[in-house]
Amino acid sequence: MARMEKHRQQTYMGIHKDTAGLSPTGNIIRDAWVFGILPESETCENWTVDRIEVVYEKVCTAWEPYGSLASHLPPELQERHARIYAAAIQRAREQGWNPELGDED
Repeated sequence: MARMEKHRQQTYMGIHKDTAGLSPTGNIIRDAWVFGILPESETCENWTVDRIEVVYEKVCTAWEPYGSLASHLPPELQERHARIYAAAIQRAREQGWNPELGDED
């Protein structure tokens, strides 16, 4: 139980300091930007796991009408999604992220 509590108290470094490429937490934040759940200026630096999970739930709800497919988003959201993710991919590549590498690389 203490181990789980410690995990829940861990904080996220912030999307601009996340060097894992397109990490799951980073994707939650980017999707929250797409849907206007969070302003694009919000990096979630020092947010707890619990706080990010609240955003995750809101993001999941926002995706439901679109089947979690960017191609099903209305044009305004498609454009925002494309812009946000293109910038994220470019930044990740600049930091050495390679989508071709496997888990062992």
